Amino acid sequence: MKSAFALIVTATCLLAGCAGGSGSRYAMQHDSAPDDDFNASRIPDAVPRVEPRSRYGNPDSYVVRGKRYYVKTSSQGYVERGLASWYGKKFHGHRTSSGETYDMYAMTAAHKTLPLPTYAEVTNLDNGKKIIVKINDRGPFHAQRIIDLSYAAARKLEMTGKGTAPVQVRALDPRRPAQPTRVKSEAGSSRYIAARMGRLPAETNNNAQPATAQPAGDENDTIFIQVGAFSSRDNAEQLRTRLTQHFDDFDVAAAFHDDTRLYRVRIGPLDSREQANQLVERIVRSGLGIPRIVTD
Repeated sequence: MKSAFALIVTATCLLAGCAGGSGSRYAMQHDSAPDDDFNASRIPDAVPRVEPRSRYGNPDSYVVRGKRYYVKTSSQGYVERGLASWYGKKFHGHRTSSGETYDMYAMTAAHKTLPLPTYAEVTNLDNGKKIIVKINDRGPFHAQRIIDLSYAAARKLEMTGKGTAPVQVRALDPRRPAQPTRVKSEAGSSRYIAARMGRLPAETNNNAQPATAQPAGDENDTIFIQVGAFSSRDNAEQLRTRLTQHFDDFDVAAAFHDDTRLYRVRIGPLDSREQANQLVERIVRSGLGIPRIVTD
């Protein structure tokens, strides 16, 4: 019985991953960057390779802080945008959810539902920088955050100063070394990158359908931001409610359109394309969807 209890406790601790814990598991109460400075650009990206699923950290589902998470059976085709955070010194040297030892100087990351291990390309949407990490841990268990990067990975993306950054996470197939990139890597213009995002299909919304392409329009067109297009009215209303909570200074509508048989969630009308570009950036930073500028 004691052995069985010990195994249960171990499994629970491993699943918690970088979420943190109580008691004496961690010597530090608060996380921090390492004391020494180092050149993160010299640290090579993780190299994708075919590996079996980890013995630990891959249950069908698990519960952290009262919320149940369902582990994906495959990472194939996974692309998501949202906020990234990082974790460092507090967790350095401790076991991750997969059972590997966390090294804040290695190119690794934590994710709530992707199978362990998964290799992923992470793009900082503020500056276009890209890295490849090995996901071997669970977390981050905070609202709006989709991935927790090792300190080294965050340094390579130049996001440690802010603590978080809007990112795209794309799972890689180790059997296909050369894989196309969905977001261009031009650096220095978050507005340009956010605008480019509007031309990609809505991949992060559950049950969302790809938005119908819209013409560029002219100066007299009415401008909207379309954040999602759903076959389910309930899903559309859920997104509309979340957007209203974050952007109560704008009109948000979830209207059904007969031509596409979809519920389109839109913000607007807006005064100008400049205002639309600024709003796209705000939505990206909030991790609320994949916005695109449309006109009527």
